[in-house]
Amino acid sequence: MTENLPFVHLRAIEPEDLDVLYGIENDARLWNVSVTNVPYSRYTLYEYVANSKNDIYSDRQVRMMIENEEGDVIGIVDIINFEPKHLRAEIGIVIKDEFRNKGYAKATLFNIREYSLKVLHLHQLYAYVDVENERSLRLFEKCGFIASSRLRDWLFDGKTYHDALLMQLFL
Repeated sequence: MTENLPFVHLRAIEPEDLDVLYGIENDARLWNVSVTNVPYSRYTLYEYVANSKNDIYSDRQVRMMIENEEGDVIGIVDIINFEPKHLRAEIGIVIKDEFRNKGYAKATLFNIREYSLKVLHLHQLYAYVDVENERSLRLFEKCGFIASSRLRDWLFDGKTYHDALLMQLFL
């Protein structure tokens, strides 16, 4: 990595993060790129934070908060749908609006790549990206992901079906 990227720190979710988690999980603009289509209550999210072991083998996922150099929570990164037999997992990332277009997503993906390889010992990470989401496609490509399959009518935004690209990163 030759370019200067902003500093990011990845850490476990704490109870103090409930408001940020609540805001991101209930942002209806993000629902068309995930499997969520209903709001989460604070209680449900509190229970998730309280009961998560933060162990990829028992939870089949790891969720981390993304902080910048000043310690501001700028987003969330998820490693989900972990398959221990095949050593692969899906990745999702959300950067809060006010921190977008500053290199934080790219810095986070590079950190997650290292974490997935050196700590989790994964063979691959993957993401499903709407073919019309050019910014996300460019981001994943810049981070070494390759488009391996086009999935027809994969994402539904409530009105229209959208094709998605399966983006894969082999570690």
